[in-house]
Amino acid sequence: MAGPSHDPALYSHRDVIPVRRALVSVSDKTDLLRLADALAAAGVEIVSTGSTATTIREAGHAVTDVASVTGFPESLGGRVKTLHPGVHAGLLADLRLEDHLQQLAELGIEPFELVVVNLYPFVETVRSGAQGDAVVEQIDIGGPAMVRASAKNFANVAIVVSPESYPAIIQAVQDGGTTLQQRRDLAARAFAHTCEYDRAVATWFAEETLGGADLPQHLTIKAERLATLRYGENAHQRAAIYTRVGGHGIAQATQLQGKEMSYNNYVDADAALRAAFDMVKPAVAIIKHANPCGIAVTAPNALDPIASAHLRAHECDPVSAYGGVIAANGTVTLKMAENLKDIFTEVIVAPSFEPEALEVFKAKKNLRLLQLPADWRQERMDVRLVSGGLLLQDADRFPDDIDSVAKDWELVSGERPADDDMTNLIFAWKACRAVKSNAIVLAKGSATVGIGMGQVNRVDSCRLAVERAGDRAAGSVAASDAFFPFADGPQVLIDAGIRAIIQPGGSVRDDEVIAAAQAAGVTMFFTGERHFFH
Repeated sequence: MAGPSHDPALYSHRDVIPVRRALVSVSDKTDLLRLADALAAAGVEIVSTGSTATTIREAGHAVTDVASVTGFPESLGGRVKTLHPGVHAGLLADLRLEDHLQQLAELGIEPFELVVVNLYPFVETVRSGAQGDAVVEQIDIGGPAMVRASAKNFANVAIVVSPESYPAIIQAVQDGGTTLQQRRDLAARAFAHTCEYDRAVATWFAEETLGGADLPQHLTIKAERLATLRYGENAHQRAAIYTRVGGHGIAQATQLQGKEMSYNNYVDADAALRAAFDMVKPAVAIIKHANPCGIAVTAPNALDPIASAHLRAHECDPVSAYGGVIAANGTVTLKMAENLKDIFTEVIVAPSFEPEALEVFKAKKNLRLLQLPADWRQERMDVRLVSGGLLLQDADRFPDDIDSVAKDWELVSGERPADDDMTNLIFAWKACRAVKSNAIVLAKGSATVGIGMGQVNRVDSCRLAVERAGDRAAGSVAASDAFFPFADGPQVLIDAGIRAIIQPGGSVRDDEVIAAAQAAGVTMFFTGERHFFH
């Protein structure tokens, strides 16, 4: 290692600064050796840490270990490596100032003209599903400190935080040094980088807090524009879709074919996911204007479960299914694709598609196919904008062991049904959550046969569900997302031949509602929990 050299003449011209010494410490090793080759060829001293130093050294280049600069070994499992004046004085010294140069000379510290740092893969670790200490250990401390110090001192130091900047830096080194404008631009990128990193960490802590008793005092939501859409809900409204950093939902889906997605397409596709993925068995939901017009799970012993689920969902309301949006909670098969050949559909969203299914869909060039990201999962929290602010709540989710929970539902009328009928009631209760309030769902064999949604009173929703079900209402079960305020709603269902009703209960007139069910010999359960969807 060369001895300290602090000749002011070396720094008198502050625009172009030759790179004599570089600090390189990266988690992302993309093109690292290409950069190291260029630095070594230019005679640049490379100071490095850990696996970065090992990689460069194994490629045949000389490397100065940070420990030899600091006089202190890496410690605490690598938590402390670069947090030392021997490093940070070399990053922060303003070489335009005589007293800074004098202090470096007195301390025996060499300045850096180039710092190449990218941070621990915190976002990727969270995205992988890791939790607790495994995530905490990916919170970088020394890296952001070096990045911010170098960016602050852009007058003297070029800071690089991404392999995307390597080609320009290599060219600058070969041309004799970095320019002031280049260093300023790199500094701006660096501060944006650490800002985004800190936001990701803060968001993770906030989400961890949400798993506890308190909601966060401060909430930061970061999103980047993915695409400008042709228009919004209507042609006169501007619109765009933004992806939330760290998100794993419909905004992160890959479009495999079809026309450009519209604002309404995204809204309906998200609603379809909500409905289909509540089910454990292979399931399909068909959505129109954010409401289901059919939800079903596969028929018992079906040869093609997902195709079976689609046909059963379609049978609920074939008229409304025209121009609908479909979500499947499993791989879309060739058989399902063939069933859809003559059905006009706007969007199909699923975790995956069989290659043979994609071949069939090629004939429907306008059909939009969306493949969910591999890490797709239902959100833990719901966020909704209101004028001047936003609302935050726990996502309305069913427990994984809902069959066990169902054993605690209160039977207030009739006899407890057989297992098959209980399965049907559980399905109806789940399906009801995906329907806009006031919601009534009629179901048979774990498939909807009639849906009443979005009415301003519950009795009208009952009438609508019965009307849509027609003769299929007889012998079906009914679910209501909230209690019946009067006995008139259940009476509509009873008169149509419903044999069992599931609802939250809790009305001041529960006794009247129960009496109507008992008089008709209809089974009725109270769940004690409602599922409004506004």
